[in-house]
Amino acid sequence: MIESRRKFIKQTTIAAAGTYLGTMGLSAKSYARILGANDRVQVGVVGFSDRFKTSLFPAFLASNKELNFDIVAVSDIWKYRRELGQAYLKEKMAHEVKACVNNDELYRLKDLDAVIISTADFQHALHAIEAVRAGCDAYVEKPFAETMEDNWAALKAVRATDRIVQIGSQRRSGANYHAANEFIKAGKFGDITMVELTWNVNQPGRWRRPELVAKCKEQDTDWKRFLMNRPYEAWDPRKYLEYRLFWPYSSGMPGQWMSHQIDTVHWFTGLKHPRSVVANGGIYQWKDGRRNWDTTTAVFDYGPADEPDKGFQVVFSSRMHNGDERPAEIYYSNGGELNLITNKVSPAGGLQERFAAPMHMKANLLPEVSLADKSVRAVASANTGADVLTVNHMRNWMECVRSRKQPNAPVEAGYYHSIANIMTNAAVRTGYKATFDEQKQEVMADGKVFKY
Repeated sequence: MIESRRKFIKQTTIAAAGTYLGTMGLSAKSYARILGANDRVQVGVVGFSDRFKTSLFPAFLASNKELNFDIVAVSDIWKYRRELGQAYLKEKMAHEVKACVNNDELYRLKDLDAVIISTADFQHALHAIEAVRAGCDAYVEKPFAETMEDNWAALKAVRATDRIVQIGSQRRSGANYHAANEFIKAGKFGDITMVELTWNVNQPGRWRRPELVAKCKEQDTDWKRFLMNRPYEAWDPRKYLEYRLFWPYSSGMPGQWMSHQIDTVHWFTGLKHPRSVVANGGIYQWKDGRRNWDTTTAVFDYGPADEPDKGFQVVFSSRMHNGDERPAEIYYSNGGELNLITNKVSPAGGLQERFAAPMHMKANLLPEVSLADKSVRAVASANTGADVLTVNHMRNWMECVRSRKQPNAPVEAGYYHSIANIMTNAAVRTGYKATFDEQKQEVMADGKVFKY
């Protein structure tokens, strides 16, 4: 899409000014203070969700003044949240904020530069398409997509523009994760032999919104617009507000939790997706009408497609009826482990001399290496407010909107974590092993393309 005159002036002005920063003795922070209103990046909020209010917005506030970003509008199809969001943002931003009944109205606003998208899981890819086609940069929450149709359409739409799109995989902005990535890619860890991913909670109210459900009336929202391209179902305020419990509006555990963790596998290894996935589980504890499991185990086979004897296994397990929400990501090699709870590489479990010698082999034990300061850990950021990873990730997006460089989690990161997510959905929904047809870019189960 052709840049507006305002954006062209903004970007050329920044580029020219950057040439003189050093000679003027100005830091980026000092320069931000002299930027005028014409250079301000005007942001719209797509979906005044809990996730936006408790995490994304505090992260935005951590850098918006320095980088000269402002929120000027909020779009929400539910009257209650739209008005709540308008009042809340007006107070926090200290100026008027436009309330839009839908995204069509939002994108008709003059000089809107960027959006933050935190809507229902199945809407993220479709809302990203709307944003880039309207000429806006976008911060898009994960999971990026729940079907390959949406995933592929969004990837093509973003690539057809020069928009800056950051996927909300905030581990990619963590110092400990960058250290782990560098350690593995440098060959210091050895071949990965297995990865264990876990995410456990004990929260009967997780993803439930009973008080909001009681307030939500069909006449106050736009149910058909909410459904977008999903099969029509009669109005149900639970599916509207508790969508994470109901397929096909969300896959639940895979989309919400696994998509974060499996993304690190792709990042650290350079592999784009699993070769196959199987899954088992069920609704064992919370019999509240949900469709999505409260207990899941998924097993992934990763490795080069043309080298079936080379690879490793990834196991993701999650339960909602026992746990303290300390997400675990542990990478294993023959020489030890890389643990992203402790942020340490260690020889734990490595090949010891007493076992190696009888086989005329040498011991293989990794050194003790710290990946980050002890204060940095793998945070369960969904309910912890503006944790350091989300603050860093939001700032990275804002800086890239300025510089026009690719962010830490570009659209391809979302595309590939979505393939793993959709393969898991296919295994869960069909009971068959899911694979990926590279040529067709389709997820397969029982010899058929998986849809819903």
